[in-house]
Amino acid sequence: MALPAPNLDDRRFQNLVDDAKRLVQRRCPEWTDHNVSDPGVTLIETFAYMTDQVIYRLNRVPDRNYIRFLELLGVHLFPPTAARTGVTFWLSAPQDQPIVVPIGVEVATPRTEAVGSSVAFTTTDELSIVPCEMTYVGSIPVDGTWRDHTDSISLSPFSCFSPQPAPDEVLLIGLSTAVPRCAVNIRLDCNIEGIGVDPEWPPLVWEASDGQSWVECELERDTTGGLNRAGEVVLHVPPSHVVSLEHQLRAGWLRARVTTPEEDQPFYSNSPLIRKVEAFTIGGTTEAVQAEVMEGEVLGFSEGVPGQRFDVARAPVVPSGDPVVLEVSDEEEGWQEWSEVSDFSQSQGQDRHFVLDGVGGEVLLGPAVRTAEGELLQYGAVPPKGSVLRVRKYHTGGGRQGNIAQRAIRVCRTTIPYVARVENRHAASGGVDGEDIEEAKIRGPIVLRTLGRAVTAEDYEQLAREAAPEAARVKAVAATSDEEAGGVRVLLVPAVADDEDGKLSFEQLVPSVEMLRSVATFLDTRRTIGARVMVEPPAYQGVTVVAMLRARPWADPARLRATAIDALYSYLHPIRGGMDGTGWPFGRPVHMGEVYALLQRLPGTELVEDVRLFAANPITGERGQAAQRVEVAANALVFSYEHQVRVEEI
Repeated sequence: MALPAPNLDDRRFQNLVDDAKRLVQRRCPEWTDHNVSDPGVTLIETFAYMTDQVIYRLNRVPDRNYIRFLELLGVHLFPPTAARTGVTFWLSAPQDQPIVVPIGVEVATPRTEAVGSSVAFTTTDELSIVPCEMTYVGSIPVDGTWRDHTDSISLSPFSCFSPQPAPDEVLLIGLSTAVPRCAVNIRLDCNIEGIGVDPEWPPLVWEASDGQSWVECELERDTTGGLNRAGEVVLHVPPSHVVSLEHQLRAGWLRARVTTPEEDQPFYSNSPLIRKVEAFTIGGTTEAVQAEVMEGEVLGFSEGVPGQRFDVARAPVVPSGDPVVLEVSDEEEGWQEWSEVSDFSQSQGQDRHFVLDGVGGEVLLGPAVRTAEGELLQYGAVPPKGSVLRVRKYHTGGGRQGNIAQRAIRVCRTTIPYVARVENRHAASGGVDGEDIEEAKIRGPIVLRTLGRAVTAEDYEQLAREAAPEAARVKAVAATSDEEAGGVRVLLVPAVADDEDGKLSFEQLVPSVEMLRSVATFLDTRRTIGARVMVEPPAYQGVTVVAMLRARPWADPARLRATAIDALYSYLHPIRGGMDGTGWPFGRPVHMGEVYALLQRLPGTELVEDVRLFAANPITGERGQAAQRVEVAANALVFSYEHQVRVEEI
């Protein structure tokens, strides 16, 4: 149990007014009008209000001391993290020369009256949109024989697969150069010969060569219906694409490979005929972060004493993946590089170290401590007096407002020749607000208890949050099987935004490989001996709610239906759902009764006629039988899957 904080002065506004009136009656009995309309009473209330504010601030002194104690323990507020997403730059037309998108290009969401201010992103990598053309075309049927159609295609069409196509047969297209991170348009003139396939679901996948293996390309659109009619295929080529040798021909190779059909997927009954193939680059994708990049910012001049502090111009400083470098001018060496450290406990007097307070935007230099023997012990070097300090580069911004939906970015604030439009093909993720004081107060005792070591589940959760502040939720649970005895599962949920229709796609809830790897590496050096740590995403239990409502006479049924569906998606939400809005609790089942209560509270609901719950697989879409209660495993969260609501009018 926490020690109760003392109340240094428990008097309130009304107590002060009553005390003053009693003193008036004792010291000045001729003053008999004590109504609130009396000017003298007004003055009493004014001074009572001011005194009440002083008492309130006095009672905040224990909180201030508590915060200072946390600082002595090394507890600092976590800064916000910036959301990231890929931004595609589409060209107005194919170009003959490379189009370079430099670092620092600013793109943003449109500013509307409903949304308010726009959300800006800045590119972090240079993108070169390289022009290309088709130089080779060939095919490899099921027997593995290479067939070159580069010269014969101008004379007659060719069958890109065997007369009876089989899985793993390929159509290869060689480009004049490698086009990593670019969008390539492949125009094909095809005859409708591949009868039997579904044009919207062909058994076909496009891949790019990285010199050693084939990496799948992201398909933007395919108007050929699986190589069945004239049209175009737009591919987003992965960053690993390189020029390589295929059958003694050097090119940037792409291929269309026939896949093994899934259950109920139609397959080719004949090979498509190709009459013409063209290829050109129409865009490219680069990484962007929801933060402003500040470069070469001068902080000031050194006074040549220990413990100096310098403020950056734009706070907070958000993590960017690259270390922040402090540069100090030197007459002999030019600019010296100083490294960022978490604290000065291991710094020696000659070490060029600094500490960065990301929340306050403050750069701290090493202090000097006087020992019991009277000597001055220096932690970290001191810049010479008069030297200039500057930060090479840092990012400012961040927060969960950057978790925007896919295709929300449509404005390019930096003019780039021949770029017609921009968009983000995937939702941005990773944006988390900075930690507040109340959260730090809760974390402080845990930090003091753990001291950088993971023993309990709470320790693992705390350390995982330090390693991945961009995670929306972290949960540590004990292993559930005998084979994993002595192990712990650390479950990570990335910070994401809902789609435009209010839904959350299942793919968004999968944390990145980099996040999982960084947390696993961080915990591996802090776990107890013999403990096995598994860092992974949680399991997700899909839940489908089918409900029938009766609307009030004045209510709009269509609006009530939309409100009910939104309420279900918000309540059964893995990140912001549940009773307190902080995310559905891990392992908590879903009861039919709480769904009844949720729908009955909606404005316009006269009566909830019927509610049915179905357990669903969010990957396959399969649903179970109707149930009163949907169980959720200890390492699982709820995932809303295709709720259905019907509204009847009275």
